[in-house]
Amino acid sequence: MIYTIGEISKKLNVAPSTLRYYDKEGLIPFVERSANGIRMFNEQDLSGLELIECLKKTGMPIKEIKHFIDCCVEGDSKIQERLSIIESQRISVMEQMKEMQSMLDMLNYKTWYYQTAEKAGTCAVHDGIQLSDVPAEYHKYIEKKKHKKTENTSIKY
Repeated sequence: MIYTIGEISKKLNVAPSTLRYYDKEGLIPFVERSANGIRMFNEQDLSGLELIECLKKTGMPIKEIKHFIDCCVEGDSKIQERLSIIESQRISVMEQMKEMQSMLDMLNYKTWYYQTAEKAGTCAVHDGIQLSDVPAEYHKYIEKKKHKKTENTSIKY
Protein backbone atom coordinates (compact mmCIF):
# COMPACT_ATOMS: atom_id res chain seq x y z
CA MET A 1 0.00 0.00 0.00
CA ILE A 2 1.17 3.53 -0.77
CA TYR A 3 0.67 6.40 1.68
CA THR A 4 0.91 10.15 1.22
CA ILE A 5 2.81 12.25 3.72
CA GLY A 6 -0.52 13.29 5.27
CA GLU A 7 -1.67 9.70 5.69
CA ILE A 8 1.61 8.51 7.15
CA SER A 9 1.82 11.48 9.50
CA LYS A 10 -1.64 10.60 10.88
CA LYS A 11 -0.65 6.95 11.32
CA LEU A 12 2.45 7.98 13.26
CA ASN A 13 0.85 10.97 15.01
CA VAL A 14 3.61 13.31 13.83
CA ALA A 15 3.50 16.50 11.81
CA PRO A 16 4.14 16.25 8.06
CA SER A 17 6.99 18.74 8.60
CA THR A 18 8.65 16.15 10.87
CA LEU A 19 8.58 13.61 8.05
CA ARG A 20 10.00 16.18 5.64
CA TYR A 21 12.77 16.87 8.15
CA TYR A 22 13.52 13.14 8.46
CA ASP A 23 13.72 12.92 4.67
CA LYS A 24 16.02 15.95 4.52
CA GLU A 25 18.27 14.43 7.22
CA GLY A 26 18.50 11.13 5.34
CA LEU A 27 16.53 9.06 7.84
CA ILE A 28 14.24 7.67 5.16
CA PRO A 29 16.64 7.20 2.25
CA PHE A 30 14.45 5.01 0.06
CA VAL A 31 11.22 6.99 0.10
CA GLU A 32 9.96 7.27 -3.46
CA ARG A 33 8.47 10.30 -5.14
CA SER A 34 5.76 10.61 -7.73
CA ALA A 35 6.32 12.34 -11.06
CA ASN A 36 5.11 15.52 -9.32
CA GLY A 37 7.70 15.13 -6.53
CA ILE A 38 5.20 14.01 -3.90
CA ARG A 39 6.63 11.59 -1.35
CA MET A 40 5.07 8.13 -1.56
CA PHE A 41 5.53 5.93 1.52
CA ASN A 42 5.18 2.15 1.53
CA GLU A 43 4.82 -0.39 4.35
CA GLN A 44 8.59 -0.72 4.74
CA ASP A 45 8.89 3.07 5.07
CA LEU A 46 6.13 2.97 7.71
CA SER A 47 8.00 0.27 9.63
CA GLY A 48 11.22 2.27 9.48
CA LEU A 49 9.46 5.45 10.59
CA GLU A 50 7.91 3.61 13.55
CA LEU A 51 11.41 2.59 14.64
CA ILE A 52 12.72 6.13 14.14
CA GLU A 53 9.87 7.49 16.29
CA CYS A 54 10.58 4.85 18.93
CA LEU A 55 14.28 5.74 19.06
CA LYS A 56 13.48 9.44 19.14
CA LYS A 57 11.02 8.99 22.03
CA THR A 58 13.68 7.11 23.98
CA GLY A 59 15.90 10.18 23.77
CA MET A 60 18.25 9.11 21.00
CA PRO A 61 19.55 12.17 19.13
CA ILE A 62 18.74 12.49 15.42
CA LYS A 63 22.46 12.26 14.58
CA GLU A 64 22.65 8.82 16.27
CA ILE A 65 19.41 7.71 14.60
CA LYS A 66 20.97 8.72 11.27
CA HIS A 67 24.02 6.60 12.06
CA PHE A 68 21.75 3.64 12.85
CA ILE A 69 19.85 4.15 9.56
CA ASP A 70 23.16 4.33 7.68
CA CYS A 71 24.13 0.98 9.25
CA CYS A 72 20.80 -0.46 8.08
CA VAL A 73 21.43 0.79 4.56
CA GLU A 74 24.85 -0.90 4.57
CA GLY A 75 23.13 -4.23 5.16
CA ASP A 76 24.19 -7.42 6.85
CA SER A 77 27.78 -6.29 7.34
CA LYS A 78 26.49 -3.92 10.04
CA ILE A 79 24.18 -6.30 11.94
CA GLN A 80 26.50 -6.38 14.99
CA GLU A 81 26.72 -2.57 15.08
CA ARG A 82 22.95 -2.24 14.74
CA LEU A 83 22.47 -4.74 17.55
CA SER A 84 24.91 -2.82 19.73
CA ILE A 85 23.06 0.46 19.12
CA ILE A 86 19.68 -1.10 19.93
CA GLU A 87 21.02 -2.86 23.04
CA SER A 88 22.59 0.37 24.28
CA GLN A 89 19.34 2.27 23.78
CA ARG A 90 17.41 -0.54 25.47
CA ILE A 91 19.66 -0.25 28.55
CA SER A 92 19.15 3.51 28.52
CA VAL A 93 15.36 3.04 28.47
CA MET A 94 15.51 0.57 31.36
CA GLU A 95 17.49 3.14 33.39
CA GLN A 96 14.93 5.82 32.50
CA MET A 97 12.15 3.48 33.61
CA LYS A 98 13.85 2.96 36.99
CA GLU A 99 14.08 6.72 37.44
CA MET A 100 10.45 7.17 36.40
CA GLN A 101 9.36 4.41 38.81
CA SER A 102 11.22 6.16 41.61
CA MET A 103 9.45 9.43 40.77
CA LEU A 104 6.09 7.66 40.64
CA ASP A 105 6.77 6.05 44.03
CA MET A 106 7.41 9.49 45.50
CA LEU A 107 4.30 10.98 43.92
CA ASN A 108 2.15 8.07 45.14
CA TYR A 109 3.48 8.49 48.67
CA LYS A 110 3.01 12.26 48.59
CA THR A 111 -0.55 11.81 47.31
CA TRP A 112 -1.29 9.63 50.35
CA TYR A 113 0.59 12.08 52.62
CA TYR A 114 -1.42 15.11 51.48
CA GLN A 115 -4.74 13.26 51.40
CA THR A 116 -4.15 12.25 55.00
CA ALA A 117 -3.09 15.79 55.94
CA GLU A 118 -6.11 17.26 54.17
CA LYS A 119 -8.49 15.00 56.12
CA ALA A 120 -6.81 16.02 59.38
CA GLY A 121 -6.57 19.67 58.37
CA THR A 122 -2.84 19.76 59.05
CA CYS A 123 0.45 18.20 57.98
CA ALA A 124 1.23 17.83 61.69
CA VAL A 125 -0.79 14.61 61.55
CA HIS A 126 2.41 13.04 60.21
CA ASP A 127 4.62 14.22 63.10
CA GLY A 128 5.89 11.18 64.91
CA ILE A 129 4.06 8.81 62.59
CA GLN A 130 5.21 5.20 62.80
CA LEU A 131 5.92 3.00 59.80
CA SER A 132 3.06 0.76 60.90
CA ASP A 133 0.68 3.74 60.44
CA VAL A 134 1.66 4.08 56.78
CA PRO A 135 0.08 1.84 54.12
CA ALA A 136 2.41 -1.04 53.24
CA GLU A 137 2.78 0.01 49.60
CA TYR A 138 4.73 3.12 50.74
CA HIS A 139 7.12 1.34 53.14
CA LYS A 140 9.70 0.80 50.41
CA TYR A 141 9.70 4.51 49.55
CA ILE A 142 9.96 5.55 53.21
CA GLU A 143 12.81 3.14 53.89
CA LYS A 144 14.69 4.47 50.86
CA LYS A 145 14.00 8.03 52.05
CA LYS A 146 15.38 7.27 55.54
CA HIS A 147 18.71 6.28 54.01
CA LYS A 148 18.89 9.60 52.16
CA LYS A 149 17.76 11.76 55.12
CA THR A 150 19.23 15.24 55.06
CA GLU A 151 19.16 18.23 57.39
CA ASN A 152 15.72 18.80 58.89
CA THR A 153 13.89 22.00 57.97
CA SER A 154 10.72 23.58 59.30
CA ILE A 155 8.97 23.28 55.93
CA LYS A 156 6.71 20.28 55.52
CA TYR A 157 6.98 18.89 52.02
